[in-house]
Amino acid sequence: MLTLTTHTLEKLELLLKTAGYKVRYEKGNFKTGACLLQNSKVIVINRFSNLESKILSIVDLTRELEIDYNLLDDKQVALLQQIKQTKLQL
Repeated sequence: MLTLTTHTLEKLELLLKTAGYKVRYEKGNFKTGACLLQNSKVIVINRFSNLESKILSIVDLTRELEIDYNLLDDKQVALLQQIKQTKLQL
């Protein structure tokens, strides 16, 4: 299970960056905490969301993304597998 800390958020951001995605924090009227811009590798996260919402939003999007494991190092592969196999519980 993932801990809801700033360090976890940084690890998730680095995983997505390594996979070729750009993570941006913007203000806006988001229904959810994050969105994937159509057919581009840009993830927009509501900057006013709390830490928990940011992490949960990134994890939800990461589960849906097709990420090439060859781009990631061993620790990132383990993190991605953990994300895809488990669901975060509040």
